[in-house]
Amino acid sequence: MKHNEETLSQEEQQKLLEKYDPEANTRSLKGIFGWIVFLGLLSFSLFQLYTGIFGVLTAQLQRSIHLGFALSLIFLLFPARRKNRGSQTKPAWYDICLALAAIGVGAYWPLMIDDLVSRVGVITELDFYVGVAAILLVLEATRRAVGLPITIIASLFLLYALYGPQLPGFLAHRGLSPERLIQTMFYTTEGILGTPLGVSATFIFLFLLFGAFLVKTGVGQYFNDLAVTLAGKATGGPAKVAIFSSALQGTISGSSVANVVTSGSFTIPMMKKLGYKKEFAGGVEAAASTGGQLMPPIMGAAAFLMVEFIGGITYWEIAKAAAIPALLYFTGIWIMTHFEAKRVGLRGLKKEEMPNRKEVLKKIYLLTPILAVIVLLMSGMSVTRAALWAIVITILVSAIRKETRIGFKDIIDALVDGARTALGVAAATAAAGIIVGVVTKTGLGLKLANGLLDLAGGALIPTLMLTMVACIILGMGSPTTANYVITSTIAAPAIILLGVPDLSAHLFVFYFGIVADITPPVALAAFAAAGVSGGEPIKTGVNSAKLAIAAFIIPYMFVLSPELLMIDTVWYHLIWIIFTAIAGMTAIGSGVIGFWQRKLHWLERIAGIVGGILLIYPEGMSDMIGLVIFLILVALQFFVKGKGTAKPETV
Repeated sequence: MKHNEETLSQEEQQKLLEKYDPEANTRSLKGIFGWIVFLGLLSFSLFQLYTGIFGVLTAQLQRSIHLGFALSLIFLLFPARRKNRGSQTKPAWYDICLALAAIGVGAYWPLMIDDLVSRVGVITELDFYVGVAAILLVLEATRRAVGLPITIIASLFLLYALYGPQLPGFLAHRGLSPERLIQTMFYTTEGILGTPLGVSATFIFLFLLFGAFLVKTGVGQYFNDLAVTLAGKATGGPAKVAIFSSALQGTISGSSVANVVTSGSFTIPMMKKLGYKKEFAGGVEAAASTGGQLMPPIMGAAAFLMVEFIGGITYWEIAKAAAIPALLYFTGIWIMTHFEAKRVGLRGLKKEEMPNRKEVLKKIYLLTPILAVIVLLMSGMSVTRAALWAIVITILVSAIRKETRIGFKDIIDALVDGARTALGVAAATAAAGIIVGVVTKTGLGLKLANGLLDLAGGALIPTLMLTMVACIILGMGSPTTANYVITSTIAAPAIILLGVPDLSAHLFVFYFGIVADITPPVALAAFAAAGVSGGEPIKTGVNSAKLAIAAFIIPYMFVLSPELLMIDTVWYHLIWIIFTAIAGMTAIGSGVIGFWQRKLHWLERIAGIVGGILLIYPEGMSDMIGLVIFLILVALQFFVKGKGTAKPETV
């Protein structure tokens, strides 16, 4: 396929990532420090592989070593100030000191484990100062590698733990002494070394490593070529390519912003070339790339956390439950881009702009590792083993053809790249552990839940709406894993108190935390897309939020009726739910865009949105009313004259 000359170069992609994704904004280390970091990242991956193969260590040992690796490498790679990071070839002297301190903190548990276990619940003066250092190092590393939002939230929670007695009203609590707080934060599995970091130190790291190996096979570019082959000739083909490609990219990317830049640098120029406005092209890519985090089987690694947080549920049950909502999300974006293309009169790609179909299909085997993960998880294999086998299968599959074959150097590079990707996740989950620890010790989760319920008058819909707003605010600027930890800890309990199933409640807050990436005013994925398209950031954010309207509707639907999550339903009922939901998204899409076979009257647009919502809600009477409205709208498209499809623009 002929690549668009406007496609962003690797250097331009990196600059955009550095601007909008703190995890990509690192020094370019040279010389001895370059080798130290290289060996450190390689050792980090080898440690994780060793424990994944031969069995993880005890919780405190596994997590503290994982933390020590991550923090020390962050201080060497991420300078204190973001300005001119890429031009820095060696760390500052104080960063070296912080890295050494991080190694000491990470090694403290392995070195002192016998003493720490023998006096559980009691800490010495040395323990206290090491614990203080651990908290400060985690906060600073999180600020550098992840960003300010989660750092500020974690800091406020620490202050809340210490100064709770001085607070008014229902927020007041007895307070924790500094010693008790430090003991909880670093010497139990309820704080920094808690469940979030535990999941990072086991499941998440190995899946990030799996993603790094997939990238080495060229699967990212293959996703683009496959998407063009399948959707390129359709009406508004490049936009549909963006949707399909981003859905696939989401299986190996843990970041909406990274997904936007890598996939969007290819798809956005194509859309612009065929006539899409800059803001709409950016909005399509941002909405689709953000949806990649909602797409099973990986779901931005948050699904692994969900297993631990909900308890009594398997990973496969979560992935299965998320399948139909994700399908509806991407169907909604697909439908609206289709109607927009018809409204404006945009064509698909010409034959000469398409890749060679035979060559693309010859590489279909590159999808084998992803399918293997799904099959292995369905078979009941543990998440850790499934990730390890997926890495092995990726290496074997890559050997089928010379151009995808992974050599020894590629394997080393994948191990280093995977560890580098994991640094931000480790810092974010450690900071999230602080939040969870404070919530556990102070009972803040229940207090906030009761506060939300009081504010909503104990009614479900107002509670859901307040929870949605809280999740969007809390999710702004946070990576997927930290985003889910924060929203599930602070917001989910309010919904659960009203009798909503745990899985529905957790997916509800997960969805709205992710949607923060495309919701102005802080819409990082949309802003990154605007950086690629050259469009206006806020307008791009508005377009992406409009296109992702399904994400604002579907969570309400699966809370009100868990059948959408395949909970307590039968296959024929499930087929009917999927049919009515897709018909509903079609009606909503036409209403939002204002076009179907012709331009819609404003009354038709309102009827489409109302009928679509009724169809998505899986209940007998609402389905019947919605279906009647839908059929009337279909009939009107053929029997009432109006403005037809616009003439295709010449390009």
